[in-house]
Amino acid sequence: MEKIPDQLGYLILTEDGAVLESGGELENDERVATIITDLISLSNSIDPVAFGPEEKFKKISITYDDHWFVICISNKKIYVVKRSIQSSPSESIAVNV
Repeated sequence: MEKIPDQLGYLILTEDGAVLESGGELENDERVATIITDLISLSNSIDPVAFGPEEKFKKISITYDDHWFVICISNKKIYVVKRSIQSSPSESIAVNV
């Protein structure tokens, strides 16, 4: 997980939200772990008629101004990575008139 570019932190959780591994800004962050597991529970319960009872998400992305979270489940583990958003050079150029 440390090799992911622009990574600020990571969590690896059990399906019930217990922290197995963590690092960076998310080191042992139980609060974020709880929020993530609640979000997954909510996403799995959204309108089963529209999505079907066996249809589960593949990836959840949450984007803020300067960072974003990517959440996925594999082998009964929840993987969460917090990554920084790199602004392009054109976004950082200000022109005062």
